[in-house]
Parts: sequence; C-alpha cells; structure tokens
Amino acid sequence: MQEQPIERPELTKNPLFLVSPFFFLGTAMVVMKFIIPNTTPLFLAAFRLLPAGLLILLVAAYLKLPQPKTWQAWLWIGLFALVDGVMFQGFLTTGLVHTGAGIGAVLIDAQPLVVALLSRWLFAEIIGFWGWLGLFIGILGICLCGLPESWLYDLFDGGIDVADVIASGGQLTVSSILESGELLMVLAALFMSLGTIIVRYVKEYADPLVATGWHMILGGIPLMVMSWFWETNQISNLQLNDWLGLSYATIFGTAITYGIFFYLAATGNITSVSALIFLTPVFALLFSNLLLDEQLTILQWIGVGFTLISVYLVNQRMEISRGLSALKAATVIAETPRE
Repeated sequence: MQEQPIERPELTKNPLFLVSPFFFLGTAMVVMKFIIPNTTPLFLAAFRLLPAGLLILLVAAYLKLPQPKTWQAWLWIGLFALVDGVMFQGFLTTGLVHTGAGIGAVLIDAQPLVVALLSRWLFAEIIGFWGWLGLFIGILGICLCGLPESWLYDLFDGGIDVADVIASGGQLTVSSILESGELLMVLAALFMSLGTIIVRYVKEYADPLVATGWHMILGGIPLMVMSWFWETNQISNLQLNDWLGLSYATIFGTAITYGIFFYLAATGNITSVSALIFLTPVFALLFSNLLLDEQLTILQWIGVGFTLISVYLVNQRMEISRGLSALKAATVIAETPRE
C-alpha cells in the first residue's frame, strides 16, 4: 500500500533553504580534506552516514512521519542506499584522498547535466532553451574552476592536442584508475545523479525524509564493514579538531544537507534543484581560499561568475521564457497598426 503524502510548509521558494545544503556540502568538502590525512576514506564515509541517518530518523520520529511498511518501499530504499550511500560516498571520500576539495567539488557538480537528461527522459521535465543554456554555462564554469590552467590557456591559443594528452596518460590499469582522484569524483557524480533520480521513485512508497535516514544507515553499514576489513588506523591519529570536523561533516554536511536536498528533489523540479549544486564548488573554492590561504585565479573567478549565472538561468528558465513571450506579444500588439 502506498504511503499517504505528508503535508509540509512550502519551503521550496525560500532562497536560504534552497542554498543551505550546497553551502554545507561545499564547506564540508573543505573540512573533510583537512581530516582525510588522519583517517581512512571508507571510515570517513561510514562515519558521515551512520550518525547522520540516526539523526534524521529521530527528527522523523519527532515529526511522527510514517515508517516504510511495504516490500516495495524497502526495495527502493535498499537500491537508494546502494547507489547513493555505498557507491557515491565511497567514491567521494576515496577520490578526496587523491585530489583537492575545490576541484573535487567541481567535478562532482557535473552531475546536473546527467540529472537533466534522465529527468527529461523519465519524467518529461521541460528543460527548454534557457535551461540548456544554463547547464552549458554551468559546465563551462566548473571547468574554468577546476581544470588545469595550462590546458585552458593552450586551448585558448589553439595549441592543445587531445590525442597527445590521451597518449601521455600511459597504460590504463586498475591501480591507476583507483589513484585518479578526478576519475573517482566523476564516478561519484554519476552515482549521485542516479540517487537523485531514484528518490523520485522512493517517495511513491515511503516518506522521503524517513527514506533518506534509512538509506544512510543501510549504506553506512557496508562501508563500515569494508573499512573494518580493508583499512587500519581509522581513529588512532584523530585529534580534537578532527573530531569537531567529523561532527560538522556529519551533522551539517550530511544530515541537514541530505534531508533538505532530497526533500527538494522529491517535492520540486529535479532539474532545477539539481542545478543548484553548481553552487557547491563556489563555496568550496571560497572557503579553501579563506582556510587554506589559496588565492583564486582570474579564470576561477570567471568560473564562479558563470556558475552563478547558470544557477539563475536553470531555475528561472520558465519565468524567463514567459517574460520574453509576453514582451514579444506586447511588441507585436504595439506595432500593429490601428484602423
């Protein structure tokens, strides 16, 4: 039997509510980069999920939200846990070992294009000219933020040879793939995209907030087991500041972020919600600058600007289209000669 939807306050139009999960996620990426040298990636992923899932379920119990009751609900939650819990979080933290917080956030945030394509195919969501333009500008923006500047300047000068770049990569091996932080972040983005789509099916059988909590717990358990068997010294090197960072990454970067993001994904337009994730690398780069004293380059500042423009275009695409149509109609009426 399908769960009855729960009435909630209209929050999807509140700008602070919309932006908050991406602020927390971007700053959590910076915090995790501080922590990762003193712990292990699978333990970090599991520690983010398990307490956060418990916190969300406690909130759900306080709000008296219904627990999943059907096998279909648990099946979708289990798939959600595998894709967005185990795979996304595992690739994210493992990739963070081999790449920076800023570029990691940039690469993960390529996922709105995948979400937009899948949403167009599965849910017939309208993207339109302005939406596609916004997505293209967003991809361009994150490329300017994260790709090596030597590549970008060579590309601008017309001197980059893609074949030479591929050939210079050497022999592709499993070891080289696992040590490529950039590739692992792209895989994380793919699984995050699939998780964003799956939550639409989850909400048909379970409350999305409750399902989010359970998927964290069910996804965190395999990660903790894998960490137990494959990793060592998970907590022996952690200091007080590391535990405080873990707490921030768990409560704000995971529990609150996931709760808000998947609430929005389940109740709003997936393409619009997913496009807001372009804000994550903006926050990650800015706070990397503040905390690590890293200066943004001119290209990165341009990329930040493009990212903000892309968020506006994708989320306001319907209003822009209606406004231009109304302006065109008014122009036609004004130019029509009167008898």
